[in-house]
Amino acid sequence: MKLNDITTLGQLKASGYQSKSIKQELRTNLIEKLKKKENVFEGIWGYEETVIPDLERAILSGHDINLLGLRGQAKTRLARLMVNLLDEYIPVIAGSELNDDPLQPLSRFGFDMIQEHGDKTPIAWMHRHDRYTEKLATPDVSIADLIGDVDPIKAATLKLPYSDERILHFGLIPRSHRCLFVINELPDLQPRIQVSLFNILQEGDIQIRGFKLRLPLDIQFIFTANPEDYTNRGSIVTPLKDRIDSQIVTHYPKSLEIGKRITQQEARVKPEQKNIAVLEVAKDLIEQIAFEARKSEYVDAKSGVSARLTISAYENLVAAAERRSLINNEKNVSIRVADFIGVVPAITGKVELVYEGEQEGPMIVAQNLIGKAIRSQFVNYFPDPDKFRKQKEKSPYKKITDWFGDGNTIDLLHDMKHAAFETAIKSIPGLKELVDEFHKGQDVTTKLFLMEFALHGMAEFSLLSKGLLTQGHQFKDILGGMFSLPKPGSEDEDDFDEEEGMGGKR
Repeated sequence: MKLNDITTLGQLKASGYQSKSIKQELRTNLIEKLKKKENVFEGIWGYEETVIPDLERAILSGHDINLLGLRGQAKTRLARLMVNLLDEYIPVIAGSELNDDPLQPLSRFGFDMIQEHGDKTPIAWMHRHDRYTEKLATPDVSIADLIGDVDPIKAATLKLPYSDERILHFGLIPRSHRCLFVINELPDLQPRIQVSLFNILQEGDIQIRGFKLRLPLDIQFIFTANPEDYTNRGSIVTPLKDRIDSQIVTHYPKSLEIGKRITQQEARVKPEQKNIAVLEVAKDLIEQIAFEARKSEYVDAKSGVSARLTISAYENLVAAAERRSLINNEKNVSIRVADFIGVVPAITGKVELVYEGEQEGPMIVAQNLIGKAIRSQFVNYFPDPDKFRKQKEKSPYKKITDWFGDGNTIDLLHDMKHAAFETAIKSIPGLKELVDEFHKGQDVTTKLFLMEFALHGMAEFSLLSKGLLTQGHQFKDILGGMFSLPKPGSEDEDDFDEEEGMGGKR
């Protein structure tokens, strides 16, 4: 069927076109995709065995849907991808504000056009991407916004009495006839506005003022919401919840691999940042931060930790390395553990702290989350230090801790030049041997990162003391860090206090 050749109602009838509801469209096209083993929801990871099957069953059932989950769980992304299940084009009466089906007109305008022009009624073709409407529920949303109201200006312009339905101004929902209509954050909608949706969901018609309107709207409704128990902002009124056919619960990534895939897909890395080497260990650490935040006693579990945290954190991590390369006029740099200082702003803006967390302070909580992520990942790359607590002579870390025990310290600054960084790292006896023993065959860049990572990991397991300097970190013996108190009023005293606040004493 060549759409450009069909411009009138008569030509449409002659083509054999058959009208179908939007729910029939979604169902038919989903069936075709499932038979062909095509991926319906491209770019959605971690939902293959949970959310997506539930969503497909709801579509096959012809249900209106509520996606229930915490922030950053791809609820809106899922809703927008449902557009791909619509027919590419559908016919509408040209000029109709309610997207009238030429074979089944809905509005007064549609009936009048067909009565006046008959088979010569002009039609237009509407693309699937024009059939999506999204509204964020806010407390100021009115019934006029969603349903419609009397338009006195239209009445005056057309010189019509207030009893004539042509003076009505239709809201977003009637204008979404034959479309997908999404209301984000449904609990934020005032209860009296939620009540106005009852008839639309159950009987498929709307009520505006005193008019006896019965418009059989054909709409696929999709709602998104946070779990009621997790928000103080509002709730979904029970009768409305009863009218939403399927409620599908979303969730966060259940593994680091899925989290990494999402982050790499969504992170906006600039073309000029492509020369920055980001090792898999660093990518794992970024994802581990989110996992640690979701189980932290300082982070409010009810608000959730969005996937946007890891996306922003990854972008900041790359930017930190880029800034260091620009300052030092170096090319082809790689990520260091020190660059994770740039991740802190991405964390502080993405987590809601409970009362205890507020006491600690968002900066300190963010630093603690990074530290816990390093500790969790450390045992995936090196032996667990806790296994050698009673056999210190057999510990693979003994040579390193002995060197620091002799009073040696090392300062690793955030913006050190590569040569100075490499010299400092390699000056620690036993550190290179540790990496060579457990990571044979790795390139020089990876080994340097692992050497720095080993220092931070040992500090997290209390084998070393890690103090926060103004522009970096200082590593020293764990006992020396406890008993060598700085002189009162010195700059080191400030660093010592910060260390204490960040869990320097373990």
